[in-house]
Amino acid sequence: MSGDRPGVQVRRAVPKGRLELVLDVERVLDVSTRQPIRAEFRFVPEDPLAVCVEFLVQGGPRVLWRIGRDLLRQGLRSASGFGDVRVRPSQSVDRPTAWLQLTSKDTAALFEVPVPPLTEWLEHTYALVPAGQELATIDWAVAAADLLRSSGPRSD
Repeated sequence: MSGDRPGVQVRRAVPKGRLELVLDVERVLDVSTRQPIRAEFRFVPEDPLAVCVEFLVQGGPRVLWRIGRDLLRQGLRSASGFGDVRVRPSQSVDRPTAWLQLTSKDTAALFEVPVPPLTEWLEHTYALVPAGQELATIDWAVAAADLLRSSGPRSD
C-alpha cells in the first residue's frame, strides 16, 4: 500500500496486526465552504466488524466514530447505510471520492474522502480477517458472560 500520495499516510503496527490509515479529508460545511480535517482510520483484527475513525480538527476536539467495515466498503461503490452512518460515491469528476455522512442527536457532518487509498487499505483489512470470518475467533462463553454482567440490575 502506497503512503507516498499527498494527504495519505499508512502505518502498520506489526505486533497485533493493527492497521492504520491517515487521510486528509474535507468536511463539507456548505456548497462553497470546506474544512480540511485529518482522519485516522484504525482496524484491529480482534474487533473485525468495525473500523474506528478519529477526526482531528486543528485547534478543535478529536471525534471518534465506529463504522461497520462492510458498510464502509460497500459505500465506496454504491449507497450504503442508514441512520447515523451513510456512505455513497460522489459524482466528482476530478478524482474518485465518496461522501461519508455522520449524524448524532445534535449534529451532523458530511465528509468527502478519497476512494483509492481507503479502498486499498480496506482490502488489507479483509486480507487480515476475510469477510464471513469476523465471528470465527469470538469466545462465545466470554461474550455471553460479559453481556449478562452488563445487563444486570443498575443502581442509577
